[in-house]
Amino acid sequence: MDHNGKLYIETVGCQMNVLDSELVVAALRQQGYELTDNPKEADTVLFNTCSVRELAEQKTYSSVGRFKRAKDHNPAKVFGVIGCMAQQEQERVFQRAPHVDLVVGTGQLADIPQLVDEVRRSRKRKLAVSLGRKEGNRDQVAGSFASYVPLRDPQMRPSPWQAYVRIMIGCDKFCTYCVVPNTRGPEQSRPPQDIAREVVSLAEQGVKEVTLLGQTVNSYQHAAQTHGAQPVGLSGLLELIHDTPGIQRIKFVTNYPKDMTTDLLEAVRDLPKVAHYLHVPLQAGCDDVLARMKRGYTTADYAEMMDRIRMIVPDCAVSSDFIVGFCGESEESFQKSMDSIRQYRFKNSFIFKYSPRRGTKAFDLYEDDIPEDVKKRRNNDLLDLQNEISEADNETFLGRAVEVLVEGPSKWTMKGHVPDVTQSLPGWHDGASQADGSAVVQLSGDSQSQSDSSDIGAVGLGTTQLVGRTKCDRIVVFDGNPRLAGTLANITIQDCTQTTLIGSIVTRQVQHSSHELLPILS
Repeated sequence: MDHNGKLYIETVGCQMNVLDSELVVAALRQQGYELTDNPKEADTVLFNTCSVRELAEQKTYSSVGRFKRAKDHNPAKVFGVIGCMAQQEQERVFQRAPHVDLVVGTGQLADIPQLVDEVRRSRKRKLAVSLGRKEGNRDQVAGSFASYVPLRDPQMRPSPWQAYVRIMIGCDKFCTYCVVPNTRGPEQSRPPQDIAREVVSLAEQGVKEVTLLGQTVNSYQHAAQTHGAQPVGLSGLLELIHDTPGIQRIKFVTNYPKDMTTDLLEAVRDLPKVAHYLHVPLQAGCDDVLARMKRGYTTADYAEMMDRIRMIVPDCAVSSDFIVGFCGESEESFQKSMDSIRQYRFKNSFIFKYSPRRGTKAFDLYEDDIPEDVKKRRNNDLLDLQNEISEADNETFLGRAVEVLVEGPSKWTMKGHVPDVTQSLPGWHDGASQADGSAVVQLSGDSQSQSDSSDIGAVGLGTTQLVGRTKCDRIVVFDGNPRLAGTLANITIQDCTQTTLIGSIVTRQVQHSSHELLPILS
């Protein structure tokens, strides 16, 4: 059946999903597809999904449901549900959304061009998913989740200057609340030389910042290729890619507390391009709750890790995830999570109300016994406390100059003036309450005010509101020429909110004979 060659893809969830969408789009472009942002125009509509929380799944089913009559007017349309929810739900997707043609798990994304063609030719549904964790031995299951040679598509990245690099897939931690070991399969680390070549390729495309991705990224470990050599861990991988020409900043997410080794922290300290930022979810401040979650560490273990971070990388920013209302969480247990935020003063935290997920141990073993109104209250209490601490810590930057990697113009609604200064989540979840997010920030001349009603971007000829991040991952907005995007700029901080530092470009006067280049200003 003929089709118009237009592709629409909607992505829900974490950075790994964003990267998966980039790879899928790149593969389909090789078949002549053209990307569109209007699903009504596209004859191929894909939904890349998240299964970590029930809310994320409901969002997808709601989005898919909008098109249940679309084939009445255009029989050539193909609808596909791909990614984590596809791997988790499988045939249930067809049952809930009968107009869906294609369900493709995380391990079969490379096959999507072929599968779309087969569906369009035969008009029969296609299910392509990996083995379950008990449907074969480890090697067989891992093979069914194997990744593929990454094709890249710059249009799908957070910005032209930033790119994600997958260094591992899967997870073997089996926390009782988490579906990831089922939806992403066994833990597998990519060969370091393959990763290095990918980083070089991205740098040649103009990328300035790479973020290394893994469900537990600091668990990265690849066997040595030569007899007697040591395996390559994350610290060795950072050293390998650090001197890639053109790359100015390197990040990695998400970290697992027990795998935060001293050699990794020393690499963060000693390698200038590596961000002084670590996302290390605590999840709960109570040992009883952590044990029920099967997190594999105690609050004492986490405290020891934090002590090493503060000692080795004193200016390192640390962020966390928390789950509130997990099975059996008492009020006393919850207060210990509140205390942990006070103790560690996280840069920000992503906070989730527990929702049972089919296929997890917690779903089978524990009653979801915390009422929804209690979960909501605890969520709000934790968020309010984190916001208070984030704003107080941001105030310590007032009057300081910081180096910012400029991402480009901030986004805002013309009426509401709300810049979209977070384009993706540091953690591996969707729909969390965030103590790090969009802020109403309005600038006027040399002063910054959250109550000023002047138009963003109208402060000077050729200038607009730009956004970037410091080496410790704090969001900074300032006015400047859009040509600064993709460069490092020095910004003096003059104001702040709980989520955002607000400043102005540091300008310098130089002699005409100087070889220094001035910042690009209007």
